[in-house]
Amino acid sequence: MFFDHTKIFVKAGDGGNGSMHFRREKFAPNGGPDGGDGGRGGSVYFEATNQLNTLIDYRYKQNFSAESGESGMRQKMHGAKGNDVILKVPCGTIIRNAETNELVADLVEPGQQVMVARGGRGGLGNVHFATSTHQAPREAQKGEPGEEHWITLELRLIADVGLVGYPNAGKSTLLSVVTAARPKIADYPFTTLVPNLGVVEVGHARQGDGFDFVLADIPGLIEGAAQGVGLGHEFLRHVKRTRLLIHMLDGSLVEERDPWEDFAKINQELRDYDEQLAARPQIVVLNKIDLPEAQERWPALKAQAEAAGYPVFAISAATHQGTQELMQFAGDRLREIKREEEELAAAQVLSLENAPVLRPQPDDAFSVIKDQGVYVVRGKRVERAVSMTDTESEEGMDRLERTLEKMGVTKALEIAGVQVGDVVRFGKVELFWGE
Repeated sequence: MFFDHTKIFVKAGDGGNGSMHFRREKFAPNGGPDGGDGGRGGSVYFEATNQLNTLIDYRYKQNFSAESGESGMRQKMHGAKGNDVILKVPCGTIIRNAETNELVADLVEPGQQVMVARGGRGGLGNVHFATSTHQAPREAQKGEPGEEHWITLELRLIADVGLVGYPNAGKSTLLSVVTAARPKIADYPFTTLVPNLGVVEVGHARQGDGFDFVLADIPGLIEGAAQGVGLGHEFLRHVKRTRLLIHMLDGSLVEERDPWEDFAKINQELRDYDEQLAARPQIVVLNKIDLPEAQERWPALKAQAEAAGYPVFAISAATHQGTQELMQFAGDRLREIKREEEELAAAQVLSLENAPVLRPQPDDAFSVIKDQGVYVVRGKRVERAVSMTDTESEEGMDRLERTLEKMGVTKALEIAGVQVGDVVRFGKVELFWGE
């Protein structure tokens, strides 16, 4: 089954808690604190692989969690780190944050990895809080919670050339003729329910002029596809990665249908879906030229295509007439496109004065808003400090109070109008202010 988009939940491991332990041995009555640190939680990664071609593995399981770190132990022993989780996806998978639709990564090459949820830090043991004036701290940090997100996965097949056109134009037949792919072929509309891929070899590999490219057969498009009509709208995303389109037209159409009108309608659907698709280089192909009605339509179609600036071919996929010439031309045109892309990339060298200036937000930045009577404080560092504080520890709360004052959070809340007893939320932790 072809499955090309899904939504999953990922949760990184929490950091292990720090240990609040004191050295108690027979001959060391004043041994002092020796609690170790907690281990870091495992992170969640995605890795591209060419061993998969769909996202079917994520249809029946949508929740993935990494292992949490272990708590610290006595004698300053650190807890073990949690194991990471590496989720394999097909090459060509686009990863987005489901809540913000922000692009996280576009994994194209095999072995590419991206971290989507970072494991939480391990909490510090009480040995870190000992000073010359406070030699027996009864305080240890909790582990930091691991990041968690809803993630959307969208697969866009990596193909060099895409076959587009109305249903039953002969796209699947052509794919089966010029590649080793064996798609389902029948004489009814929407025979092709999923995209099919095949590798086309042109030239002579032994003579050094061999060249191959990936050809994708996209399910048939009809008028209104960009708005969800028919099946093709589900697979228009796969056309976006192609560099060249072969636009197949059916030469055996009834008198009421004109092949050139079909060409214009499908291009309008591509334009409605993405403006850049309609501007992509195209080769116009009239299929079924072995039939008399196709031969009658060929002169007019050829004149219209050439007047519009498109290269045009007449073939018969069923009898293999003209297919090799078409593939040779497509291979040559594809090499030209790749050469043009390389030259354009080399020319697009940004000067320093024109380069964008990135100003990442500092970790200690925060904001305060009032939402339905609750003061909400957002900020990476302040949320971490609160989440890692043991609220049951008096010493821990005293340290948190000093930390918030140094960061300016206390003053910001006072300016916002917080009163003793008001609820203040830091991430997932809610505290009563001043108590």
